Amino acid sequence: MERYLWQVKVKNVPIPAQFALKKKLQQLWHKYGANLLHCYDIPGLPPDNLKMEALFSHLRRHQRRISGRKSTVELRDFGHFKVLFLAQSEKQLLKQIQQVPLAQYKAQRLRLTLAEAPRQQKRRLHRNPASTIQALVNQHTELLTVLESQALSYHLDS
Repeated sequence: MERYLWQVKVKNVPIPAQFALKKKLQQLWHKYGANLLHCYDIPGLPPDNLKMEALFSHLRRHQRRISGRKSTVELRDFGHFKVLFLAQSEKQLLKQIQQVPLAQYKAQRLRLTLAEAPRQQKRRLHRNPASTIQALVNQHTELLTVLESQALSYHLDS
């Protein structure tokens, strides 16, 4: 890049746009140059991520096709797990699944459940508002009774 910048000469009659472009390119190269082309410093690292982009594009198309929805929000949240389980056969998939420790799997399932809870609550509220509101009122009443019993036992103990 240094050689390229040196070879780019502004003609005798300076053209403002050409001069500005060269100056901006030099500034960017000096500021970010070390981080821009690092793929060529590491042997075996591809110069682009086109294969990975193609893989996620394939997953998005597949998600839209099977769900019938335009949105592929699920891939944003869980796409990296789908990539892990791209297996050629059921035996290969079973081997991949068995490599995951059970504790880690359970922790991930709990995290998934907690992440999905607000969406499920919103869906319940839209589908059946009366029963959802009644369930929330019942939960609130139960929590109040628990808190009152704890406060009462605390006052009796002190």
